[in-house]
Amino acid sequence: MVVRPVGERLWSTCIWVLVGFFVVNLIGMIAAVVVNSFGTRWFTTWLPTGYTTRWYILAWNEFHLPDILLVTIQAVGAVVILSGIIGVPAAYAMARRDFPGKRAVMTLFLLPLLVPPITYGIPMATVLYQAHLAGSMLGVILANLVPTVPFVVLIMIPFIEQIDPRVEAAARVFGARTFRLFTQVLIPLLLPGILAALLLVLVRTIAMFELTFLTAGPTSQTLVVALYYAVFAAGVRPGQSIDAMAVVYMITTLIWLLIALRFVNPTQIVARAKR
Repeated sequence: MVVRPVGERLWSTCIWVLVGFFVVNLIGMIAAVVVNSFGTRWFTTWLPTGYTTRWYILAWNEFHLPDILLVTIQAVGAVVILSGIIGVPAAYAMARRDFPGKRAVMTLFLLPLLVPPITYGIPMATVLYQAHLAGSMLGVILANLVPTVPFVVLIMIPFIEQIDPRVEAAARVFGARTFRLFTQVLIPLLLPGILAALLLVLVRTIAMFELTFLTAGPTSQTLVVALYYAVFAAGVRPGQSIDAMAVVYMITTLIWLLIALRFVNPTQIVARAKR
């Protein structure tokens, strides 16, 4: 039996205590929101004095949640699909081609990921409003593509670089043109990386507030923007109905993740990426 030094054991104990403290606080905050979304009154007692589901009915009707959920699904789905269609070929070009200004292009790809979205979101929203694109679904999708396409590019470049160029050369020898090479040879090999990138884009777009808030209109608000308006818009609203909407947001995000993870196993992605 190997006995670890006292310092190492103390360090390990501190790490576990910090992790446990974080998990307990996270669970406590989520539990408080969920319990309050069902509570009738909750002031000085440990638990609400009664429970009801009318806050969910109120939030469903007052905030027009069916329309907002449909808009969220459409916007997130379009951003994920377009990010893959644009980002994967762009990543292939960056990984396989050398051209003047390549480092400058890579820097441009990094900027939307390193700079806070609000920094470039305001001038971008101004341009979209001048082009009469903001305030619509198209404006929301275009705004969210700005950080997600570079995100896909940067994730996909290492996956593409791991593919031996001789595989592509062999496919061309057997008569495969560029489109057929890409769709029938490269895409199957890159599928784990593509799924990983699109899964992360999915999570990022659902939670993206700044760019969506700046470019959304009355009919193009996603769930996270509608939740913000529910909290800060004019008028008095019961806190329980806002918590009910927050629970709907958490459940929607969880459902998206479960659907995505049904087709993507993160451990398999990491294992394949190391090969």
